[in-house]
Amino acid sequence: MAHLIVLPVLLPLAFAALLAGLGERRRRAKAALSLLSCVLMLATAIALLLWVDRAATPGAFGVYLPGNWSVPFGIVLVVDRLSALMLVLSATAGLATLLFSLARWHRAGVHFHPLLQMQLMGLNGAFLTADLFNLFVFFEVLLAASYGLLLHGGGGPRVRAGLHYIAVNLFASLLFLVGVALLYGVTGTLNMADVAAKLSAVPASDRGLLHAAAALLGVAFLTKAAVWPLNFWLVPAYAAASTPVSALFAILTKVGAYAVLRLWTLCFPASAGASALFGGHVLVWAGLATLAFGAVGMMASQRLARLAGYSIIASSGTLVAATGFDDPALTAGALFYLASATLAAGAMFLLVELMDRARALEVDLPSAVVTDVRLPAFAETDRHADANLDDDQTVLIGRAIPAAVAFLGLAFMLATLVLAGLPPLSGFVAKVAMLDALLELPSGAGPYGGRGALFALQILSGLLAAIALSRIGMRLFWSPEDQSATRLRVAETAPVALLLGTCVALVVAAEPALRYMRDTADALHDPQQYIRTVLSARPLPYPSQVKP
Repeated sequence: MAHLIVLPVLLPLAFAALLAGLGERRRRAKAALSLLSCVLMLATAIALLLWVDRAATPGAFGVYLPGNWSVPFGIVLVVDRLSALMLVLSATAGLATLLFSLARWHRAGVHFHPLLQMQLMGLNGAFLTADLFNLFVFFEVLLAASYGLLLHGGGGPRVRAGLHYIAVNLFASLLFLVGVALLYGVTGTLNMADVAAKLSAVPASDRGLLHAAAALLGVAFLTKAAVWPLNFWLVPAYAAASTPVSALFAILTKVGAYAVLRLWTLCFPASAGASALFGGHVLVWAGLATLAFGAVGMMASQRLARLAGYSIIASSGTLVAATGFDDPALTAGALFYLASATLAAGAMFLLVELMDRARALEVDLPSAVVTDVRLPAFAETDRHADANLDDDQTVLIGRAIPAAVAFLGLAFMLATLVLAGLPPLSGFVAKVAMLDALLELPSGAGPYGGRGALFALQILSGLLAAIALSRIGMRLFWSPEDQSATRLRVAETAPVALLLGTCVALVVAAEPALRYMRDTADALHDPQQYIRTVLSARPLPYPSQVKP
């Protein structure tokens, strides 16, 4: 099982090279290979998640040394409950993106499949790596691929939004590199576990330089996590990207939030002495400001794509604010919320195009690979003498509803319930877990007034999201316009069902899912287990060193 740890990186890398060599004419072969890669990645991610979850202790880790070098000198890949969870989310989003693109979007430009595989490789590598330099490398891999995917399909709006997106992320990468250099100068290492182990030995004269390095890294990660006021680039870029790319981008901001959660709990726990909980109050207030900004942005949005973008900002703010309280129970609820919000936001981005098509806003793109399938309508009943009629003398009860419209309405309702945190879906379970944890927080946890502010904003943001989404839903589904029957393809409905079905599965399996999140949070807030496991890893002996 330990050798599976490297597969989420090797699989997309190998398939990207193979797909790049096939050329643009063999689209069907490329689509089949890309689909095979995504299915294998999802299967590998689920296998790793089950592997670490079967361990008897919360601190379950798998360590892999790709170059067989001693720690901390070589590359180290580590899978624990948090990274396994992120791998499953990444693979699920990647599979949904690919399925949706096979209907037609992958024909709108060149090199879509290699770029998608490189994007997934960068995501998986960022979640698995255990040293800061390779975290920077994987960040740049996923960002370089995202630049190409953002511009996929061409058009002026995508180019303009892409320029802002590239400029902001390049600036954040520069801060990341400077912060890594400062941290290396202070500690002499870039292995995350080794850095955490050596922080207590940093002399007081270098403590300021250490905090400056941590602050630079924090700004870089928070920029990538779209924390206010560094998030002006996200909504225009995500709204301008093609539909499947926007759905995949729903997890990109979570990479920044993941890096903050991983490094802050590892390097600045309550037991870190003079650097204990460094920057925690900044995380709380920055997260609260981001959550408020996202909620107001959702309320002000008139387009579904922009509203979905602001929902991603609100979810990032929730995660960052919860991290700053340094409470395992709150972190567990935030992790459950991370999974729910990421899946629902991806589904909402996919619904944007389908709902626009229902409004006769069909996009002119190359013909589909998958045969068009017009979903049937429910049978219309005979009109009775006492039938209920509308103003046009049309039967209200028993009127034919196309199955495509019914699917869109149900999918939109489910995504709305998750994003707004309304019962009975996973968003509600996550918010209840976070609100319960806030009520149980010990006095003095977090900044003064932060607990009450986060409690109130959780409720208020859910209310504003419900109002905003209901308003758009009424305009799209209930407006009295003569529209032709909506045409949906199987490749377009399947990924939406996959993402929302996973949200439903989180509710059905809420007890084991919450237990998994609690174990994950306990391991994060007890970093000594991670440090000991990584630093105790030893390279395998070479054949010449093995005694016969």
